[in-house]
Amino acid sequence: MKRILVVEDTEDNRRILRDLLTGAGYALLEATDGSGGVELAVQEKPDLVLMDIQLPVMDGYEATRRLKADPSTRHIPVVAVTSYALSGDEGKALAAGCDAYVAKPFSPRKILGLVRQILNEP
Repeated sequence: MKRILVVEDTEDNRRILRDLLTGAGYALLEATDGSGGVELAVQEKPDLVLMDIQLPVMDGYEATRRLKADPSTRHIPVVAVTSYALSGDEGKALAAGCDAYVAKPFSPRKILGLVRQILNEP
């Protein structure tokens, strides 16, 4: 079973992703701030990270940079899932090391399709 780490400080958003992804057969790990997300990714080595950008303690940009700088987590794909949808924000997320970018509010079908594509699943 593929494991996905959701780094998101808003409970409603975590619940939507939890219901969607566990319903699709994925195991979920959750962190509520960037620092906790980095620690959990290093410990658990998930198959994918869904990373909010606006996070307490450490923002998603810095958390992604740290994951991509660490040889033990560098290979893990990171998808920015953010309400930052202004011009240039996608580029900023990709420059920080994110492999893809999804703006909130997101379509559950779209995010599930992206997860399956990144994990090479049908």
